Amino acid sequence: IFFRRSVRILVQNLNSSSQNYTMTSYLKGVLKDFSNLVLQGDPNGAQVMKLDGVSHPHLLAVDPGAHHRGGYMGAMNKENPYGAAVAQTQHNQTKVAYQQMPQVTQNSTSDEGTGQRLQSPHDLKLSDFDIGKRMGHGKYGSVYLARERRTRFICALKVLKKKELLNDGVEHQLQREIEIQTNVRHKHVLRLYAYFHDATRIYLVLEFAEKGELYGHLQKMTRFEEPLAAKFVYQLAEALYYLHNKNIIHRDIKPENLLVDHKGNLKIADFGWSVHAPGRRRQTLCGTLDYLPPEMVEQRTYNCTADIWCLGVLCYEFLVGKPPFEAEGQQATYANIIAVNYTFPFNFPPGAQDLVSRLLVKDARKRLSIQEILEHPWIQQHKDTEKCL
Repeated sequence: IFFRRSVRILVQNLNSSSQNYTMTSYLKGVLKDFSNLVLQGDPNGAQVMKLDGVSHPHLLAVDPGAHHRGGYMGAMNKENPYGAAVAQTQHNQTKVAYQQMPQVTQNSTSDEGTGQRLQSPHDLKLSDFDIGKRMGHGKYGSVYLARERRTRFICALKVLKKKELLNDGVEHQLQREIEIQTNVRHKHVLRLYAYFHDATRIYLVLEFAEKGELYGHLQKMTRFEEPLAAKFVYQLAEALYYLHNKNIIHRDIKPENLLVDHKGNLKIADFGWSVHAPGRRRQTLCGTLDYLPPEMVEQRTYNCTADIWCLGVLCYEFLVGKPPFEAEGQQATYANIIAVNYTFPFNFPPGAQDLVSRLLVKDARKRLSIQEILEHPWIQQHKDTEKCL
């Protein structure tokens, strides 16, 4: 089994004031004054659960064989969140829910004309949700399948422990994640609908991606067929084009941070390492070891072209089943990245080889642009394939 090695090293936090999103006083209230908090026990994932003293009915029959590789800040990880007996029923509810979910941000409670309304984030509380089984967990909390009781909208509820965030000094990352994700709207970016908090935890109400984490599918299939790989690269490039136009660098593109919806389309998730940096280059080393671009490894400044490098690594891994610079030991992997030392298997598709070789370029200025990726012949050949997971 291939276990990805992750490196999360904060070298320097430059230009934190460059973000032009302004936190509301509400969110500042969520994150301040952690010192007196007392952490309660974690939910145990039982079918009939109690979460922070709120009892919930046996709502969702979830595949008990689910597993989670572990992820930063509890990213979702679930191949099939439904047991066979309720799969079709819940799938139909999900399709309806996607049409009915209100658009909820800090300043909006309307639903884009569907006739449904969800409480303001200021008013939401845990008892407003029926909680299903845990879909994933990480150091700072867990993600649960959930349903908002009044609208019956199915969502993912990310539950984060304030005390753990404070102890590790990463509350600013959650703040940045919320700032960015509540201000983006794209079909290939996971929606953050709302957030609320209580004495010990912060709750993020997220779009539910029925087919779960892409990494699980890649592990199961070993590698993706050429049309499916190209389709996923195209969808991801579309999302990055949107984000980069908003001066947002994701900085942690990898299969674990990509989710798949009920139609088999990709959703970028986990914006904990993302940054809004208009007109400025960054110098923070962050992300996953095998996906780090040379400029990060060498601690040079970088910009949104770091995401383009990651897209090249991702395309390679889709088609081979492992990242191109994988080696025995961290230093050997670093050396391969800096030297751009990798090889293509004999059966690697020629069109994909042309694309990857023009993305994995040490000089960031010479990498293909997102627009050029979208227009690449290999992408154009397969982007509309009906292949899906």
